[in-house]
Amino acid sequence: MSTLDPTNGQLTSTTRQERLLSFDERYRQQQFTRRNWTLLYGALFLAALAGSVAVSDFSIPGLLKGLPMAWNYIAGTLPSLTIENFWADMADWYWGLRFWVRLLVETILMGFVGTVMGGVIALALSFPASRNLVENTGIYFAARRTLEFFRTVPELVFALIFVFAFGLGPFAGVLAIAVHTAGSLGKLFAEVNENVDPRPIEGVRASGGSWSMIMRLGVVPQALPNYTSYLLLRFEINVRGASALGLVGAGGIGQDLYVAIRQFEYTDISAIMLLLILTTSVIDITCEAIRHRLIGHTLTQVA
Repeated sequence: MSTLDPTNGQLTSTTRQERLLSFDERYRQQQFTRRNWTLLYGALFLAALAGSVAVSDFSIPGLLKGLPMAWNYIAGTLPSLTIENFWADMADWYWGLRFWVRLLVETILMGFVGTVMGGVIALALSFPASRNLVENTGIYFAARRTLEFFRTVPELVFALIFVFAFGLGPFAGVLAIAVHTAGSLGKLFAEVNENVDPRPIEGVRASGGSWSMIMRLGVVPQALPNYTSYLLLRFEINVRGASALGLVGAGGIGQDLYVAIRQFEYTDISAIMLLLILTTSVIDITCEAIRHRLIGHTLTQVA
């Protein structure tokens, strides 16, 4: 029981010491619990790592042995360029530039349309998939499981299904990108929704706003910068993904890359890959500029 000093009404030194001892005891208990959990998680991580190494047949000697072979393959795709005949060698290396650029534009448009379609679906499903925005557990569960299905099935599998249903061409690739993008962005959008400030939501609700008005006026204005950032990042990813969908006949420059690999046209492989790398770099720089513009910063400003 606390005791008071009758002269000034403050706690006596004995009581303060008891509280300090109690605080120290609780702190030691928390530290002990935290240390035990850390050790448990560390042990689980090491067990998972050891199991993964065993199952995957990962081998350091095998890695060291294979790296030179991988480099030899990459070096074999590089052309022979000489100073004397530089432009002639470049012309020979990029003999199909016009055709490849057309396919590259097709790949970029596939990624763009797929990103827009998937982003719209993701935005629509992100609101019922946010625990703080819906009270019905069934709706929340259904929305979450739908997004999980969309992002769990690989894009190549979706592309194979759509190629079988709609035939060869970029349309199947666009649908595959859109479905997988909806699953990935839907989860990210939902997590953004769950971290918004609840006060604007309560304000719209208190003024009699409907659920759709709460989403439009209380959630979207707060989350819009994050929506845009994730959407731009996904567009960059989807352009790279669209180039791989050509392996199953879903259009884009990936089809010609696959043909070059199968026919051992090594210099064509490096030419197409360099075009993809340059395209990805340009998209990344452009998306970065758009993101900084949206948040009100220039690229020269330091955060």
